[in-house]
Amino acid sequence: MREIVFDTETTGLNPLGGDRIVEIGCVELINRLPTGETFHVYLNPERDMPDGAFRVHGLSSEFLADKSLFSAVADDFLAFIGDAALVAHNASFDMGFINAELVRLKLPVIDNERVIDTLQLARRKHPFGPNSLDALCQRYNIDNSRRTKHGALLDSEILAEVYIELTGGRQADLGLAPIESAEAERSKPMGTNRTHRVRPTALAERLTEAELGAHRTFVASFGGEIVWKDYIRDAS
Repeated sequence: MREIVFDTETTGLNPLGGDRIVEIGCVELINRLPTGETFHVYLNPERDMPDGAFRVHGLSSEFLADKSLFSAVADDFLAFIGDAALVAHNASFDMGFINAELVRLKLPVIDNERVIDTLQLARRKHPFGPNSLDALCQRYNIDNSRRTKHGALLDSEILAEVYIELTGGRQADLGLAPIESAEAERSKPMGTNRTHRVRPTALAERLTEAELGAHRTFVASFGGEIVWKDYIRDAS
């Protein structure tokens, strides 16, 4: 299962009012584990940088002046995400900006059905919050000490760790079963029957017939009706 955890930094809050993306960071997960594959770009937003946005991420107009336009990296971005599920914190914000950029290029927008919002996951799991990225790092003992300012790639790397914890943690099922089914099994009340997986191929017999025969002879040497006879395997 391939998923892409991603984050954006922008010039403001309104993609339909002229605000643009200035940074995209993506981290690839396979079966909820980071692969080390990432995608990261800074973008020239073709406009000024408001002071409020600069204080959040520290990306100035001067720094971004020689960076690529979104149109120049769109194909690489779309190739990297492929058809994977997309994971973001407060995903409607990031997807609003991504889709606004795609619309400008007359490219198909990304369907919301592909998107997983970790903020919604956190609110369901921790209804009394707080559920900001920093608060979730504290809750799950994830080191976010490098996060002195918002940065798309760093935030994506941190969010990937948070997402793994929100969906059961690294040891949720050890890869032996889908996470959903493993969680369903664990949630069954004590005393109810739980399903048990059957080996497709039985293990080889550990004892030879000669060894079993020697054991039967040894037990028989005790004489009388002893309890051990109840546990001797039938020779047939």
